Amino acid sequence: MKDEDADWLIYHLAASSPSMTTDGLISESGLDPSAVEKSLERLEQNLLIERKSETVRVLSVGEMILFCQIKNSQNLPYTIENGVIRERKE
Repeated sequence: MKDEDADWLIYHLAASSPSMTTDGLISESGLDPSAVEKSLERLEQNLLIERKSETVRVLSVGEMILFCQIKNSQNLPYTIENGVIRERKE
């Protein structure tokens, strides 16, 4: 399976439940655990999901836009760390 197809499958499975776990995604998708982990890393890097411990959550469109702005703009006075808005340290 191509990376894009795996990512699409994992994203939609994660969106089907408000708090899907990594183990749940592995069992639901039928993919190898390493393939699921790599897909989760790509989805998180592309600001589509958020992982906390073993829980996976699909970000809302507003969260995606905000995180993208924060990630790509170095002159903002704030950052988000673990869901908490903090003043950016120089």
